[in-house]
Amino acid sequence: MKNTYFDLIEQTYYFPQEGFDLRDGGLTFHGVSLKHLIEKHGTPFRFIYLPKIGDQIKKTRNLFNRAIKNEAFKGQYHFCYCTKCNHFYHVINEALNHNVNLETSSSFDIDLILNLFEKKKLDKNRILIHNGYKTDEYLDKIVALQEAGFKNSILILDSISEFQKLAKYKTKKPINIGLRMAINEEAQSAYYTSRLGISPAEILTFYKKEIQDNPKVQLRMLHFFVDSGIKDTLYYWGEFQKALNLYVELKKHSESLNGFNLGGGFPIRNHLGFEYNYEYMIFEIVKNIKEACTKENVPEPDVFTEFGKYTVGEAGAVIFEVLEQKQQNDNEIWYIINNSLMNTIPDAWSINEKFILLPINKWENEYQRVNIGGISCDHSDYYNSEDLNQEVLLPKYDKKDKEPLYLGFFHTGAYQDSISGYGGIKHCLIPSPKHVIIDRDAKGNIIDHVYREEQSMNEMFSILGYNT
Repeated sequence: MKNTYFDLIEQTYYFPQEGFDLRDGGLTFHGVSLKHLIEKHGTPFRFIYLPKIGDQIKKTRNLFNRAIKNEAFKGQYHFCYCTKCNHFYHVINEALNHNVNLETSSSFDIDLILNLFEKKKLDKNRILIHNGYKTDEYLDKIVALQEAGFKNSILILDSISEFQKLAKYKTKKPINIGLRMAINEEAQSAYYTSRLGISPAEILTFYKKEIQDNPKVQLRMLHFFVDSGIKDTLYYWGEFQKALNLYVELKKHSESLNGFNLGGGFPIRNHLGFEYNYEYMIFEIVKNIKEACTKENVPEPDVFTEFGKYTVGEAGAVIFEVLEQKQQNDNEIWYIINNSLMNTIPDAWSINEKFILLPINKWENEYQRVNIGGISCDHSDYYNSEDLNQEVLLPKYDKKDKEPLYLGFFHTGAYQDSISGYGGIKHCLIPSPKHVIIDRDAKGNIIDHVYREEQSMNEMFSILGYNT
């Protein structure tokens, strides 16, 4: 009996499934032939599939709007994209094509907003939420943005000291602000309370003393964020209820307050057996807010989410070629790929993040347990843990085969470029791979083009000062 890689996947998971299928023996990604891309662009390369971004936005917006209608909820839903997750213009432009709002986290983010405004990609009515520690430069730019007429720009106070700095500004109109509530971390965390935000025990007193009768500021939003994500757990619902109760109490004293911000936290698929009931979680969130507001006779708020990883994570992938098959002992086989995993998907080694790993070809071959190694000289440049077990299962191949084995790491569209320092110096001077953008035209035909070629020696040498 021949146990092929296809047999393994078909018997272990539902396959084909959303985003993944086989055509002519090769893997496709949302209908895009990856073998065709390999023939056209070579390897390694990373790509972003832009239509997936819109799909994620529309799915979430539809579910929230259905829940709002079902509960006769009077507030509105606002989808915000976190720029820090993937700053590339083509990504943010695609998100803006679906009328998202934006969340910023640093000073240069404000310059990015102004650049998009000059390009007429957004106007002064767009909702802009400003999180993160407020350096003097960041604070200056946020205040200037509001003074320039961006009327839905909201400065989220991360601490009372930020308000004290803000109070020194002389402005022509009240500054829109939000308050971030500090959450208690999960039991296994290295610390008890998040460093981000203001203690919930202090917020109401702080509001009454410093904000309520202050003509310089206008409270628009209460913000909280659970780092481990929006999950159906006692821990998440406990922090959610704490924030919701605080919102209700604040609303009793503030006419201008009308935004309840859940932060980010929707998970993405990181293995083929992934299950998450988005509809249930969204309906429960809306239902709980409705019940709490009705009970205390306060208006329902507008609901905000800040989704970055969820928006763009499933749109990205990195494709490699296996250069060599290396047997190190009786039990361990290594597949050596043609770049560095540390450089291209740094979360895999820094926080042990899992990604969907699939071969592009040779699905008809038998499979074996392997470890995957990058070409750097670093011990940590490997990937060997998957949903099935502590070693990766991939097709066997013969070194004499005319066609190499190709591998893809999927759903890598969030954070990997920024964490690895896109366009900068890479570990062992291994170049950043080619970057390809994939889209569809009005008729649904696939369009792909190279955004940036593989990093060159001269580009690295210029950064390092050798070309001066």
